[in-house]
Amino acid sequence: MRQIVDLHIHSRYSRACSKNLTLENIDKACRIKGVDIIATGDFTFPDWFEAIEEHFTPLPHPVPLLRKERGRANKDLGELYVLKSAKDEKVKFVLATELALIYKKGGKCRRIHICLLAPNIEAVRELNKYLDKRYNIRSDGRPILGMSAEKLVEICLKIHPKFLIFPAHIWTPWFAVFGSKSGFDSMEECFGKYTKDIYAYETGLSSDPEMNWRVSELDELTILSNSDAHSLPNIAREANVFELNEISYDEIYNVIKEGRSKKELSSETSELSSFLDYTIEFYPEEGMYHLDGHRDCGVCFTPEETKKHKGICPKCKKPLVIGVEYRVDELADRPKGFKLKGAPGFKKLVELDKIIAEALGIKSRASKKVQAEYQSLIRQAGPEMEILLDKNLDDLCDLTLPSVVEGIKRVRAGNVIVKPGFDGQYGVVKIFKDEEREGNKQLKLI
Repeated sequence: MRQIVDLHIHSRYSRACSKNLTLENIDKACRIKGVDIIATGDFTFPDWFEAIEEHFTPLPHPVPLLRKERGRANKDLGELYVLKSAKDEKVKFVLATELALIYKKGGKCRRIHICLLAPNIEAVRELNKYLDKRYNIRSDGRPILGMSAEKLVEICLKIHPKFLIFPAHIWTPWFAVFGSKSGFDSMEECFGKYTKDIYAYETGLSSDPEMNWRVSELDELTILSNSDAHSLPNIAREANVFELNEISYDEIYNVIKEGRSKKELSSETSELSSFLDYTIEFYPEEGMYHLDGHRDCGVCFTPEETKKHKGICPKCKKPLVIGVEYRVDELADRPKGFKLKGAPGFKKLVELDKIIAEALGIKSRASKKVQAEYQSLIRQAGPEMEILLDKNLDDLCDLTLPSVVEGIKRVRAGNVIVKPGFDGQYGVVKIFKDEEREGNKQLKLI
């Protein structure tokens, strides 16, 4: 069964996040988007965890528990959850959070973000109790902890062996395991003896699987792509498409831990096990740290240009913020274009309301006209992901403007123009060329 899964979002309690990120609104947004399994985000924040405890009920296990399992304490079972108030079990929640770790190692100050998936509420309660005694987890949904990555893994696995720990957006400069500003040069340098307990990593918006395939150290880890959404519209801007034989936390955990692809499984057995089919990606150039530069100085450089200027901004004479593409080049032991045999695939998408906005010649995806067309198309054609990934384009022609259908077609084909992002500034994706417009607004396809 296909399940679209986003394992990293935030709540309304995280800094710079929308106040609309409530459990009920997240559930509603997932139904519109077509997301089947969504992270709760921020489970260490007391008020958010209280809401989770109050409003969630465990998703029934897909098969009856074996007799020897029925007597086990609930804290030993992995769980997905649904809202008690939900009309059905379409949207499932996985307990998840992102933690910021700041500490010294190897004579340097390290700043990294780590994602946690927890097997059940009991495990979260125990972890929160431990952290609350030693750190400030009450000031922000994504707390800053003065502990090492190794210590975090040790604590989590002592509480429950099926905590899933993976580094977030691994290449971004400021808070990432391979970040140019405060990261490491290898997973082992970061996680030490617990490297064997790290089964996955998150690409982040500024890199895609192809970029990560260039680093052989990552071959045995499962590539995950998640939205890191700070608002409802950004849910599933990146996501994972699993084929699951059963819908459960343990099944997701096992797929990520084993990391095998559809091709590998099909060569072993005629009946496929669960697997990660592909990831849904941003165009990495659109990510806010893809290239190098200084936003305040208006300087954006490719890695070649950065090397030419010896990493120094020509305007302010200070070191440039080194972006993801440069950092991948620095650690890569394979050439550009290398394809990792047997790896899950990936599809690059642009969100539907962004496509509509460009088709209409409107700058803001939040405009009333754009949102009216978006909601109309969702009502008629189904969830956003089905429209972007699956729907027949001829069928869509009866439901929306020709320019919108053309936009979806071009995005599927990768026929877009991207102005790269740098130093915290998002890149810009263009689907239509300037010469395709009459005046400034009306679109004339050529």
